[in-house]
Amino acid sequence: MPITLDLRQAIVHKVHGKSEADLTDMIMGSVDGPEAALPGLGVILEVAWKQMSPNQQQEFVHLAHEQIDKIKPVPLT
Repeated sequence: MPITLDLRQAIVHKVHGKSEADLTDMIMGSVDGPEAALPGLGVILEVAWKQMSPNQQQEFVHLAHEQIDKIKPVPLT
């Protein structure tokens, strides 16, 4: 019987029970890290997003928008 991998659940399983320091280390190690780490950051964002108030969500979107606007995209090849 094949095992179905649910990426979200796999990531939650990997970080569940970790301390805040461990989670911080994981996030910091993923930022500017290999692209393979991006799904993990996405799941962490999703979990946090669901618990944010609408005001916190808007603040996050504003911050993200400001920072993304500062980046000059490189041409895609």
